[in-house]
Amino acid sequence: MSAGGASVPPPPNPAVSFPVPRVTLPAGPDILRTYSGAFVCLEILFGGLVWILVASSNVPLPLLQGWVMFVSVTAFFFSLLFLGLFLSGMVTQIDANWNFLDFAYHFTVFVFYFGAFLLEAAATSLHDLHYNITMTGQPLLNDNQYNINVAASIFAFMTTACYGCSLGLALRRWRP
Repeated sequence: MSAGGASVPPPPNPAVSFPVPRVTLPAGPDILRTYSGAFVCLEILFGGLVWILVASSNVPLPLLQGWVMFVSVTAFFFSLLFLGLFLSGMVTQIDANWNFLDFAYHFTVFVFYFGAFLLEAAATSLHDLHYNITMTGQPLLNDNQYNINVAASIFAFMTTACYGCSLGLALRRWRP
């Protein structure tokens, strides 16, 4: 009992009460009806194409294209995880500032993907460079590898643009 004779209610059990997560994007399939959801789907689609195209070129320049592969594969899986968390509704169960996490994720991936795009474009531009093993002067990339790398560069640019658009939308949600 307290000094005034009234009893003080016990504090709430922290295992039972959950703070409300801070998220402005809808959970469940409704996220696919938003621009952010559409951009994440495009990031997954185009990022997967970058990954497939670079791998199908047999990675003739592993020092440059190895980073492109790492970024595209990692971003592909994290974007799938991000979309899966929203589609499953788990974002409403996890106490986090999802608006900030969305911004931080898209900012980080945008920076890395921009670098990967530049490296892929640089690798593609080396098409006419010749290396001299047997004095015949073989091109660094054959025509097939060049064509695949051109497509990979275009899709890397499109993926970077999608991450940039997602970043802009996330910034608007995080800092209204």
